[in-house]
Amino acid sequence: MAFVRHPIARLAILTLVSALASAQDASKPFDCHITIGDVKYDLTSLEGEHTVSRELSVPPTTIEDKVTFNLCKDLERKSDVPPEDQCPEGTRACLVRTNRKEGQPDRVFSVIPMANSSADAVTYDRLSSPKGLDVTFAGHSYPSVLNADPIPQFFHLKLLCSTETSNINFTSYDGKDLRLEWSAPAGCEFGSPSDDEEKPDKGGEGDGGSGSDKEESVGSGLGYFFLIFFLAFVAYFGLGAYYNYSTYGASGADLIPHRDFWREVPYMLRDVVSHLCSAFRPRHSSRGGYIAV
Repeated sequence: MAFVRHPIARLAILTLVSALASAQDASKPFDCHITIGDVKYDLTSLEGEHTVSRELSVPPTTIEDKVTFNLCKDLERKSDVPPEDQCPEGTRACLVRTNRKEGQPDRVFSVIPMANSSADAVTYDRLSSPKGLDVTFAGHSYPSVLNADPIPQFFHLKLLCSTETSNINFTSYDGKDLRLEWSAPAGCEFGSPSDDEEKPDKGGEGDGGSGSDKEESVGSGLGYFFLIFFLAFVAYFGLGAYYNYSTYGASGADLIPHRDFWREVPYMLRDVVSHLCSAFRPRHSSRGGYIAV
């Protein structure tokens, strides 16, 4: 146990634990739940293996590109397919390219892992017009006949918001990026109001609503002013009473700060009111109705 108490040993253990935690987070699989800002997407309704293909005519042969994918889980190994014609474990999308020629058996010439299962391998962006989600999975690098270096592979799914699920469209594959397009309810975001939803009209109808907003704003400002004034008044009396008590040992009415001033306040108010009344009320004399100057 003395070894664990040593500072260097503690640092080594903490570093090891952090590394293990980071490795665990890095290997966390993508679970089909996506959050972008304040909106969310749930792709679990699309779970399951889906297959879509296209054919390219390259006389005298035809090339079939067939991609099988599962967004939420790894692809299962098939017992009726040779192991070399399948992608390795931990693959979410697998592209199999087959050469076909009349009178000859089909020949698989490429098996490309297009998507990994790690959440770190997935990026996504919101689509605004039309609404939807663009999901990109990073795959393994695959050798190229045109380039000595292996080419990184990417699986792109353009998922459009729709009330019904459509067929999957194999858009393109250029040796690096495989693109599919699919319309489904899972492409619709949730978690915030959509653009089509009515937003509350704060202004009301016509200019009346704008006037109410202004009145509410003014009323709110006056309320804050009087609240702050009241709190300042209470703080003034509280701190003043504490000061008089701690400094002079005052008690009772002597605790009031500036007591003499507050005693004179009623008389000062009376004088002010009397002066205002005399200023606005004309004084008539008894001589001929003249006003005294």
